[in-house]
Amino acid sequence: QVQLVESGGGLAQAGGSLTLACAASGRIFRVNDMGWYRQAPGKERELVADISSSGTTNYADSVKGRFTISRDSAKNTVYLLMNSLKLEDTADYYCVADALTIWGSRRNYWGQGTQVTVSS
Repeated sequence: QVQLVESGGGLAQAGGSLTLACAASGRIFRVNDMGWYRQAPGKERELVADISSSGTTNYADSVKGRFTISRDSAKNTVYLLMNSLKLEDTADYYCVADALTIWGSRRNYWGQGTQVTVSS
């Protein structure tokens, strides 16, 4: 019904930057909140940042001041600009979208994940 495709992951040096993108497509009537989670090896998945349909943002304390989440609602796309990357930012990053389909069903949809590796 709804597909999320992420892009932009890869390898970066500590102190560097990467930008992730996630586009939602399919039988979408409306996308509400969108966000990014991450999961490092051996750790639980955690919220990185999210953004409401009105643009209100929320960040994990560990990324405040370094990461910026934004969205293009016309394209149902969310972005994550990651600056001043640290080794501990290494993880698989997952996009999530709270989407209402044209059939009236609503739930969170997840992307397949994109790997971010920060090296020293």
